[in-house]
This record gives sequence, structure tokens and C-alpha cells, in this order.
Amino acid sequence: MSDAASTESERLPAEGSEKASTPEPNRASRDWEAPESAPGGEPYEPPLRDELTRALAEKPDGYIPRTEHLKQDGSPLYTNRLVRESSPYLLQHAHNPVDWHAWGDEAFEKARALKRPVLLSVGYSTCHWCHVMERESFEDVEIATYINEHYVAIKVDREERPDVDETYMAVVQLLTGGGGWPMTAILTPQRQPLFAGTYFPARDGDRGAGAGFLTILTQIQARYAVDGATMAAEAGVTTRRLQALAAPAPPGDLPDAQVIARAVADFSKAFDTVFGGFGGAPKFPRPVTLELLLRYHRRSGDPDALHMAVYTLERMAAGGIRDHIGGGFHRYATDARWRVPHFEKMLYDNAALAIVYLEAHQATGRADFAEVATEILDYVAREMTDPSGGFYSATDADSPNPDGEDEEGLYFSWTPAEIRAVLQGKDADLALEVYGVTEAGHLEGGRSILHIGKGVDTAAVQLGLGTNDARRRLAAARPALLRARSGRAPPLTDTKIIAGWNGLMISAFARGALVLGNSIYEGRARVAAELVTTRLMSPEGKLHRVWKDGVARHDAVLEDYALAIAGLLDLFEVRAEARWLELATTLQARLDADFSDERGGYFLAARDAEKLLVRSKPDSDGALPSGNAVAILNLLRLAELTGREKYRASAERGFRAFGRAARMRPTSMPKMLVALDYYLDAPKEIVIVAPEGDPDVSAFVDALSDLYLPNRTLVAVSAGAHSRQIGELVPLARDKTTTGNAPTAYLCEKRVCKKPTTDPAELARQASAVVTPYPKASR
Repeated sequence: MSDAASTESERLPAEGSEKASTPEPNRASRDWEAPESAPGGEPYEPPLRDELTRALAEKPDGYIPRTEHLKQDGSPLYTNRLVRESSPYLLQHAHNPVDWHAWGDEAFEKARALKRPVLLSVGYSTCHWCHVMERESFEDVEIATYINEHYVAIKVDREERPDVDETYMAVVQLLTGGGGWPMTAILTPQRQPLFAGTYFPARDGDRGAGAGFLTILTQIQARYAVDGATMAAEAGVTTRRLQALAAPAPPGDLPDAQVIARAVADFSKAFDTVFGGFGGAPKFPRPVTLELLLRYHRRSGDPDALHMAVYTLERMAAGGIRDHIGGGFHRYATDARWRVPHFEKMLYDNAALAIVYLEAHQATGRADFAEVATEILDYVAREMTDPSGGFYSATDADSPNPDGEDEEGLYFSWTPAEIRAVLQGKDADLALEVYGVTEAGHLEGGRSILHIGKGVDTAAVQLGLGTNDARRRLAAARPALLRARSGRAPPLTDTKIIAGWNGLMISAFARGALVLGNSIYEGRARVAAELVTTRLMSPEGKLHRVWKDGVARHDAVLEDYALAIAGLLDLFEVRAEARWLELATTLQARLDADFSDERGGYFLAARDAEKLLVRSKPDSDGALPSGNAVAILNLLRLAELTGREKYRASAERGFRAFGRAARMRPTSMPKMLVALDYYLDAPKEIVIVAPEGDPDVSAFVDALSDLYLPNRTLVAVSAGAHSRQIGELVPLARDKTTTGNAPTAYLCEKRVCKKPTTDPAELARQASAVVTPYPKASR
């Protein structure tokens, strides 16, 4: 269950789901009571049962328990401890007949007292195969009863507890060679692994399985009952192997440009020359790889590096993985040609893709890449933004059909008849041709996945339309189709707000504001940054990871700090508001104090965090860029902005800490190599000074927005008080003045500045020079 590049996947191809319809709750009565116990489980003591009943009573109007086990009045037959949680994923399981516990000491102490193993199930709210395993196994009363009689069951939201997820996913990979979600592990009461895997069908023979989940549970419990000591000893051996693998390698030499060239050469060998991307199906968008290729082309002139990035972006934009009506991208494609997606949408994917499409627009000058980025940002603003201004985590792949049964892709797919019900005549014909909608379709029921089946120009000729007329008709058709689609039952939205993912989206909106000249995007970034730095951050710079229902929960991990800092730095560069840089340095100080390794780099969790089996130092990129890679790039940017060499020294220690890994497996660490590209370059240091009282420097910003300058800092100040304030934080901006009371730009490299200019074209000419080129990669 793993994708070689990102170590994440779904186990099986997307299929329709089999959720039973549920009766509507009786809204006239909400006097629901928690049961006395789960089937086969230990009795709920009165204080706990009262607490569960109160939690039920506090659910908002319209609350519908997610279970097929309902009483006549619509109240749940079963309620477990997860009803007290705020995680949408945990709440999905609050009415399973399984006696679930949240992760914590209570569950493990109970396992010790009862002398039972622990069943650990890890997933997330928009995971299709997590839903399948829930319906097949955790809603099955026979299986739930067996679990409750013989195990202590723990459910974990991987998005809330990435430290727990990473620890036990490493066990799955060690024992099986793969990985993915749902993740299933059986542990000793001391939290050591007895068994690990991913999705399991419920019973022998289901989906072609030899042994089903119930058989596996029975076999492990039977052995544990008579030979628990031996199994615990084996778990200890596995734990020690895991700890040895997680032990950081000794620091090496600073990596050089040859490591980047070797990564590009290796990506070239894996490149799909027909459909773009790397390797075969399933295909995940991996923006960090494309970022690296664009940077390598900039400094080497290697046309193949540019082609790999551009062609992949083209094919993804044309494929069904892109939502052509609503904007944004789905999680991944189940096929090699990017046509059939797994339909969930993740915030982090869309943030990272918006950034790389903006960079590709700058590197190539192509307006269509800017349009894709705009669609992503507008989609997030419209559908993924909380009233507080923060950004939601994800939307599900499944949505209910008219019979109440969940179907993957139902919300996003179309039949010809549905298109014709919205559009008339040649407008409908054009949409059917361009988006490849046919009677046969791609999914069950003859439903088609919208993709670019035929170019607009080709379809226009075929239909006897002028090209401009066809483009106008198609542009008008999209909002009409979106309005019609909005009337369908939508997929579930996971509304928790995660610090790091919001940091990445803040970066996307801030960069969109600069590149696209859109002040509304700056506003989106500002409001989200306010939320992260007030609701999720203490005055001392300690971050929480999740904000949900007005409450901040769970300690942040490395990626939260790193991505939040990056977002604040990007926002600072839009308008040089001092507080964003000050908050970034405050968070960096906390990261250094609580997460750093004296040998270089950062651990995933803080020193005072819960002690798990291992304390890892992540270096590889997955669905998200490595927290260490982002942190090292932040250090380099902070060094450029503040002039504090301590940041550069920390970055160099980080490069040495991961230098051996970068040389051995460079394609697993493209974001680290992006940071290395910054380090090996002579970053452009750009200061723009506006006359006091007239802060308009848009002509200079517009000139820079057309340039691909990934390694640069930008500080735009107004002469007078603002300039003096920023000069205290950014020494390079100190004492810079206007020329002839006109907006004036200074371009510097390594603190040596060129002649200031009042001509935006001259600034663009100065900034375009590549000072430290690379050799081409040998293939």
C-alpha cells in the first residue's frame, strides 16, 4: 500500500461504497442516552455514561449519528468515548458498536489491567478505504463484540496526531514493506507492536482475501492468551529494530550541486514521457519535485528539466484529477494518465499546487498556468474557508446518492443528460466534447469524469463555432454547471484547522497576491495568519496543531512550525508589515529551543512531547514537504532578511545532518534540494523604497511578478517611520532612500548593492541575471 515517491496510497482502486441508508432523527426529542456498555464490552460506570449522555445532548441541531445502528426515534443504539472528541474522523466512529477509546494513558492502563492487547486503528475523515473498513468491520456487531471482549480499541486521527501516525506507519513499513490508511496495528499494553497492516476485509474470502479481519483478530488473540510473554518479547525486538532505523545518521559533509544534478537525472529515468509525472499508477501530484526541476532549469538551462515540469503540469491540468468546474485538485489519480482520480481534496495538495503553478507561470510566461493557480485559490476561498478566516483540512471522496448510499465521485461526475439539463444546444455540445462526457462514461452508472477530452479549438471547428465564440461559451458554461452541481448532496468537509496546512495555504495566497497582483488574496493570507498567530499560538511562540469549535488542541509538530514560519515570511514580503517577521522569528526561537538536535536539524516532536517508541527526524517529502527541509529554507531566508549569521549556521548544520541521506536517495528529498539550491545561489536581495505618504510601488512589483526569482527576498517600505521600523529588523533596508522623491529599487547580492534605479524595467534586467549556474545533469 505505498507509493514509492510519497509513501502514501489508498489500498484498492476507487469503488462505490455500500453504506446503508439511515432514518432521519426525530428532531422533536433529543433525550438520547448513552448505552450501559458496548456489545461485549466493559460496563460504562455511571460518571462515564453520564458524560457520554451529556456529550450527545450537546450536539447541534440536525446532528445525525453516522451509523446504521439506530433506534426508532433516530437516536444511536451505541455511543462510545469518541463522542467527546472534536475530530471529525473520531466523531465518525462515535456510534460504532466498537468500544473505541481516544489515544491516551487511559486506554493503555485499561489494557494492562485486563491483560489484553490493544487494537490501534489510524485514519482520517476523508479516507475512502477507512470508510469501507468502518462499514465492513467496525459497524459489524459480531466483529465489534469480539473486539470488545478481547481487545482495548483505540482510534487515532492521523491529521491530529502525526507523531503517533508516523511511529506506527514506520512499523507497518518495517513489517510489510508498504503502508497507507487505514492503518491497523495490534500493540502490547506497553505500546510495542505485535502486528501491523493496513486495510483488511472483514471476513475470509471478502474481496479475495485469504484471511479476513475477524480471523486475524482471533488468531492473534488466541496466541496472546497462551503465549503473551513470547509475543511481548518479539514486540520488543521489533521496537529495537525500529529505533535503530530511526536513529539519526552522523553528520556528513555539506551536499553540493552534484546532488541536485543526480536527483534530476534520476527523475528523468522515472519520467513518464507519454502522460507526464513519474512512474506508473497510482500517480500523486508531487509539487516539490516540480519546484526542484524548475529551479534546476533556471540555473542549468537544461531543457529536459523544464519539459518534465511543464509537461507534468499540463497533463495534470488536463486530467480528471483537476476539478474543471469548481477548481482545485483531487488527491491523486488511480491511472497513469491522470484521468480517474481518487476524489478527496486535501488543503495541502491545493496549496502546494497553487504555488508550483504560479512558479511555472513565472518560469514560462504561460497565462494558462496562472489561470489554474487562480482557480485553486478561488476554490479554497469559496469552499474551504472558515468564517474565522482559517482554512479547512479536506473534503471527502464520497457523497450520498438519492438513496442515501455513498458513492465515490458522484458529486463531481456527470452524464450527458445532466449536462444537457443545464446547458442548451451548442453550449451543451461544446461542453460534452471538451470535457469528454460520453454515454459510456468512466464510472458505474455511465458517469463521466470531466477532463480535457478535446481542445476548445478542435471542438469549435467540429461544431462550426469560431474559436473566440467557443471560449466565451465554455467560460459561461462553467459557472452554470457549478451552480447546478452545488444543488447535489456534497461530500463531507473536515472543518478542523491545522496550523501547518494553514501556513502552506497562507504562502499560496501571499504568493498569489504578488504574482497575480490580487489584493484580495493578500487579505485572505492576512486573516488566516491572524488566526494562526492568535488562536493557535501562545505569546511565547508555542503552537497548537488543531483549532476546532473555538478550541485549540494538541501540541504542534515540526511541520506546523516550519510551514507557519514560511507562510509568515511570504506574507511579510507582500507589504513588509513588521509583525509578520517578528512573529516568524518568535516561532523560530521556539522551534530551536524545543525541537532542535545539536547535530543539526529538528525532531518531529518537541522535547516535552509524549514519549513514543521513537523520536524521529524526518527528512523525506511525502504528501507534505519535509518539515526539516522547510525549516532549513526558512533559516536561509531569515539569515538574508535579518543578517543574523546564526540562522545560516543552523541551516548548514541541517544540511550536514541530512547530507548522507541526500547523497544516497536524493529523489526522496526534493524540498531539501530546493533549500540547497537557495544556499548555493546568490539570492537576490531587493529593497523598494516609496516616497513617504505615497506607498505605491506596484510598477516595481508588477515587473518582478513576471520574473521567476525563487531565491530572493523582497522588502517594500515607505520612506520615514515605516522605513526606520523595518530597518531595525532588516538591516539591508536601513538608510535606503528614494531618488528624486520617486519610488526607488535596490538590488543587492551578499550585501553588495547595484546602483539604485527608479526604472522598473532596469530592476527586472538586474534581477534576471543568473550568477551561479549549474552544469547539466548527466543521464
